[in-house]
Amino acid sequence: MCGINGIAAFSTQTKISEKDVRSMLPALHHRGPDGSGIYLDPNQRIGLGHTRLSIIDLAGGAQPLHNEDKTVWVTFNGEIFNYVELRKNLIKQGHSFHTLSDTEVIVHAYEQYGDDFVQHLNGQFAIALWDSNNQRLLLVRDRAGILPLFYSSQGDRLLFASEIKALLPQLSEAPRISPAALDQIFTFWAARSPNTLFEDIFEVAPGHMLVLEHGLLRESVYWDWRFPEPGDYLQGSDADLTEQLYDILADATSIRLRADVPVGAYLSGGLDSSALVALIRRHSAAPLKTFSISFEEQSLDESSFQKQLIEHLGVENSRILCQNSDIAENFPATVFHAETAILRTAPSPMQQLSGLVRDSAYKVVLTGEGADEVLGGYDLFKEAKIRQFWARHPQSEWRPLLLKVLYPYLETSSSQAKAYLQKYYSIGLDKPGQPGFSHLPRWFTTSQCKVFFSQELNATLHENAVNGLTGQLPLAFDSWHPFNRAQYLEAKTLLSDYLLCSQGDRMLMANSVEGRFPFLDHRLIEFANCLNPRLKMRVLNEKYLFKQAMKSQLPNQILERHKQPYRAPDIPAFFSAHPPAYVDDLLSAEKLKRYGYFDAKKVGFLLKKASSGGSIAYKDNMALVGVLSTQLCHYFFIEKFSQIAHGASVPKPSLT
Repeated sequence: MCGINGIAAFSTQTKISEKDVRSMLPALHHRGPDGSGIYLDPNQRIGLGHTRLSIIDLAGGAQPLHNEDKTVWVTFNGEIFNYVELRKNLIKQGHSFHTLSDTEVIVHAYEQYGDDFVQHLNGQFAIALWDSNNQRLLLVRDRAGILPLFYSSQGDRLLFASEIKALLPQLSEAPRISPAALDQIFTFWAARSPNTLFEDIFEVAPGHMLVLEHGLLRESVYWDWRFPEPGDYLQGSDADLTEQLYDILADATSIRLRADVPVGAYLSGGLDSSALVALIRRHSAAPLKTFSISFEEQSLDESSFQKQLIEHLGVENSRILCQNSDIAENFPATVFHAETAILRTAPSPMQQLSGLVRDSAYKVVLTGEGADEVLGGYDLFKEAKIRQFWARHPQSEWRPLLLKVLYPYLETSSSQAKAYLQKYYSIGLDKPGQPGFSHLPRWFTTSQCKVFFSQELNATLHENAVNGLTGQLPLAFDSWHPFNRAQYLEAKTLLSDYLLCSQGDRMLMANSVEGRFPFLDHRLIEFANCLNPRLKMRVLNEKYLFKQAMKSQLPNQILERHKQPYRAPDIPAFFSAHPPAYVDDLLSAEKLKRYGYFDAKKVGFLLKKASSGGSIAYKDNMALVGVLSTQLCHYFFIEKFSQIAHGASVPKPSLT
């Protein structure tokens, strides 16, 4: 992967300077440390920039890159995995190539197919393409939202870049944190595309294309998650559909091994990464190196399962041990790279893990991210299924007890536990057909963190975040099976805006590492979306068809183990024997009042509870991390705006 940036003029009177385009490059150096390039249109209507992480065609793939007559230019972040086949087809149709890179297929595919070129790409990408003959700019983001692309209109100019910090050198003043975005983050864990944490800075949404032409910026959707109506699912025996699923996943994995540098894989010990490593071993003769993370907190550690699979498949493995102190020390850098507030510390160990990859002289890793969303693996889907069953007889006392199957540690014999089940999981039970039914308990719990918002912040909020989301769902949404509705909501909130961004791309690229995601191949998504939901979850057996496809290649202990979601220590990481000084500083009453987002008195009570060492509620964990990360965002991008805009690396929070 790489970093891209550029500036385009809305009118012919405005001229773009190379100096301005070049000023954005230093902020993207970590995304592309192997080289950089600039293209400036002769009429100065547009400038394109690029920082390169060399993966394919190491000698000849420099960007920005052009077509035969230099009328089409592109700066591109990502990989086109089917470039070998696409290149052959384009050559047959008369196109001439001057490199061996996957990037070049983009300009020729655009020449051949126009705006529909994106339909021919299988990959993960953020693309800025300039058509000089027609004086039009295209900004395109991949279907699942693996790679980021941000933009902002500033006067008569359109700025765009792979990261927000690359826009800052061209802003006249520090950006402002958006109250509406904070409201979304403290509901869904992330601001919803196209929103970002900052006002007037947006991102191209997954599966979307922006076109700047004749001084106007228009947006179109070229792809989205779609599901059939009940009765229109794929037909075939379980065996036939299992074989089709395996073949698609095997090919999705195989083409993602294409590279001119070594390719590794993440191995968590769970089903998804284990299956991925097994597929790589089966379809590649090259030695495979895997990378894992373990935790000092045993309840979070999966190293025993990692060792089991390493022995079963005979792969080389490197592992890091993440201690609580590591998270506390690295958390400011995590937030700096994420460029948004986050409610969990989980991205921080992922940044450490990508550092291990880079230290091992690897630039590329495959990861199992996306399997749960595509194939139906989350406990949330089980919860929703039980709650739908419960909603048929909401007065039933035994139906909610089915949740014990998911969480056997709940002492459901106690009256307190029963009351908890009734209160938490019965949210929205009276309206099981409402659009957000599957996610209401999660959104309600997360929203409790907003009790720490300041009065001033609350006064600016005019729309309920959940209502805003459900009011923008596809017209066909209500006709989909409840399981598929839950999948859509998960894909459009948590997956693209948090898991692939804050926990994915940004933590990988912090150490100049490219992540590849076979489970997010659009062919696999489209196939899985057309399956009957019972093939994704058979009763309460998640990812049923996927397990059938992999049962000959994985040990039963991996196939049948209870899903353990990836988590990292939150509050315990910051309140150890030697808590970091920046926590006290940024959460001081003075800083909280000066920044203005949170109620200093309420946060003070939360700090006392957190530092006491006693048990703390799930929502309080999220609240403290959310408050701290928001304060860090203000510190980095508003208080230290001038330093960041002039290319400073991660500034350490200083005491005041």
